[in-house]
Amino acid sequence: MRPDMLIDQFFRRGQEFLGCRYPITCGAMTWISDYKLVGDVGEAGGFGFLAGGNTPIDLLEKEIQRVHEYTDKPFGINLITVSPIYKEQLRLVCDMQCDIVMFAGSIPREPEIRRAQDAGAKVICFAPTAPLALRLIKMGADALMLEGSEAGGHIGPVTLMVLLQQILFEVEDVPIFAAGGIATGRMMAHLLMMGAAGIQMGTRFVMSDECKAHPDFKETFRKAKARDAVATPQFDSRLPVIPVRALKNKGTDEFGKLQLSIMQKLKDKSIDTRQAQYEVEHFWAGALRDAAIDGDVVQGSLMAGQSVGLADKIMPICGIMEELVNDAEAELQRLKDTLNK
Repeated sequence: MRPDMLIDQFFRRGQEFLGCRYPITCGAMTWISDYKLVGDVGEAGGFGFLAGGNTPIDLLEKEIQRVHEYTDKPFGINLITVSPIYKEQLRLVCDMQCDIVMFAGSIPREPEIRRAQDAGAKVICFAPTAPLALRLIKMGADALMLEGSEAGGHIGPVTLMVLLQQILFEVEDVPIFAAGGIATGRMMAHLLMMGAAGIQMGTRFVMSDECKAHPDFKETFRKAKARDAVATPQFDSRLPVIPVRALKNKGTDEFGKLQLSIMQKLKDKSIDTRQAQYEVEHFWAGALRDAAIDGDVVQGSLMAGQSVGLADKIMPICGIMEELVNDAEAELQRLKDTLNK
């Protein structure tokens, strides 16, 4: 990156916060965001997040160690606060002194935020709504991640376009990163000009040479249109499932049947709400592995954001970074020339 590039001035806040060359993060994707993908993103100048999910403590510890052995670049850990082993994972992450902890799933408790910070980590929290964003800042979050419902996997209820206006335009206290539907440098340039400290992508990094996802998984992404990535519906308020955006296939239909089955169990009181939620998450974890690792793109879960319609080629991660930065710089130069006319 040349010192005279316009994009550099918009990168500074994110660079300082993340400690990397480009404030471009790779979102934590279960089964996909392993030590190698995280390390390769770091080596290419970005910032990767390991997926905590429901990973057993011993395996998560090994994965963190592998990242350290693979690269000396900073990285983060994404912890799902509704995971059955979340507290044990948080304890491990604090003991291992990770650079950044990202809390997702639901609202972390203030002592949990403080605990991560006391261990030397910066804390990023997902903010799916404006009131929650302000609450998280008050609780001590060091930064926010605005993830619109255009994203893949588990999603919030509001689009990124609205979140930008509700939160990014109103909050200056902490760095704010944007996610959901982002796949191009031109879009990144505009988000940075709006005030974002950086961006996060997931679907675009799946389409990298280094990503371990099954070739059939990637090929399905390559052929998909934006409209093919649909969000799952919630059938009944008794089963408060978090919507999941994925490419529609037989696996999506199976999830609908699972919801009906679980609701019957709730009605019969053979399981409680917590057990019901666990069955839902267990389904997604298994279905995602079937697709992403084993290549079952018919029955497995093809979690993808609507940006899948823009991710139509497989590239090396360094190539993705170079394209994003160059396209962002070209857009800034175009706007500068337009304003100077």
